Amino acid sequence: MTAPSGVSQAVSEPLISLTDVHRVYHTGRLDVRALDGVDLDIQRGEFVAVIGPSGSGKSTLMNIVGCLDRPTQGHYRLEGTDVGQLDDDGLASLRSRAIGFIFQSYNLLPRTTALQNVAMPLAYQGIRRKEREARATAALERLGLSDRLDHEPTELSGGQQQRVAIARALVTEPALLLADEPTGNLDSASGADVMTLLRDLHASGRTVLLITHDVDVAAFADRQVHVRDGKLVA
Repeated sequence: MTAPSGVSQAVSEPLISLTDVHRVYHTGRLDVRALDGVDLDIQRGEFVAVIGPSGSGKSTLMNIVGCLDRPTQGHYRLEGTDVGQLDDDGLASLRSRAIGFIFQSYNLLPRTTALQNVAMPLAYQGIRRKEREARATAALERLGLSDRLDHEPTELSGGQQQRVAIARALVTEPALLLADEPTGNLDSASGADVMTLLRDLHASGRTVLLITHDVDVAAFADRQVHVRDGKLVA
């Protein structure tokens, strides 16, 4: 028996779908076209690298995919939700639920332990303290930081801080891990370690979208999307 068309479409719908997405910034009398007609689908379970030089539009693309910004024109669907139809509260709720962010600068809270940093997103979701701490502990242990739970960021190496940031991104069980230049502040050995970790997380079923200017970092992904002058060129 053929499944109803609605069921078939729901199963096959991409996790991320951008259709004719434009982003124009108005600065005085100038209009800066950061994205110019981007079409991009990413399926669940993919590991995709968006690669391009500074000023290419890749950071703008990341901000739109991460629900940190909105397109000037076009449509963006995340987990089947038309992001353009959401108000600011709805956008924040979707972002909190569906996306785990990993930033170049780690963005850890100072004078706050690794455990508290990782548990923080769960507090925003209203989860009780005991469960928050249990889930944060499990995430840190999974990333080899069981002996660093009570350490503050200044007591951790750069690679360890990025692992804490990855644990924080994972703790809410998001549909998407969005990594923005995750090795940018790391030495080559620590950077390779972090990329191997992201590849392992992908192998376990995670969807990973990586933003980078580094071709060696992009090589860890299964698919590369090149951005230049606001357009996808490959």
